Amino acid sequence: MSTPRDLGIVYVTGGSSGLGAAVVDAVTQAGGKAAVIDRQAPADESVPFAQADLSDTAAAERAVDELAAWFGPPEAVVTAAGTDACGPLTGVSVEDWERVVRVNLFGTAAVVRACLPHLERTRGTVVTIGSTLGLRPAGDATAYCASKFGVVGFTRALAMELAGRVGVTLVIPGGMRTHFFDGRTEQYRPPPDAALNDPTDVAQCILTALRQPVGCELRELVVAASTEPSWP
Repeated sequence: MSTPRDLGIVYVTGGSSGLGAAVVDAVTQAGGKAAVIDRQAPADESVPFAQADLSDTAAAERAVDELAAWFGPPEAVVTAAGTDACGPLTGVSVEDWERVVRVNLFGTAAVVRACLPHLERTRGTVVTIGSTLGLRPAGDATAYCASKFGVVGFTRALAMELAGRVGVTLVIPGGMRTHFFDGRTEQYRPPPDAALNDPTDVAQCILTALRQPVGCELRELVVAASTEPSWP
């Protein structure tokens, strides 16, 4: 049986909160070294951090270069940063709508692109974070669905492009108990009794993908509460 991969250095976008923070904790507890790219610094000041607004491609690329220069090049990257703007298409401002696509899709592509030269040297791993709403649409979520459908297509194409050179895994989570739903009007928040996954459980699935031996890849993982309404 092949030996699981040592985690090494893992860059995590959106690693200061939610699923990203859970991934940082999981990587650290498993003996890896996590570094965060986010707008806000992590609560744990010992975690290496590069500040970037992931709606800005140039800023995302600079953050990768900064971390590589002073902390070390990545052996894996997890693109957990994400945002949303709920409402009918004509009820969401152009700026808010486009920001969702820039952060969720363009930011994912920018960070992966900047990491690839490092990952190709070690046959490292890319883990992108999609959503069940990247497979099944929902009304009043055109920006989020467009961005996450884009992440699904981007990741599947990337896996074909990098086959045998870099591992690529698409993780598709359902709803999680994070601050992602904060600030929404009631109609766009899960009800109090909603069954939502603990992000630490999703992070453990991501850890499994990161630890696959070189040459073995988990292509896609759907991780959801058993009563997740947006799946299947």
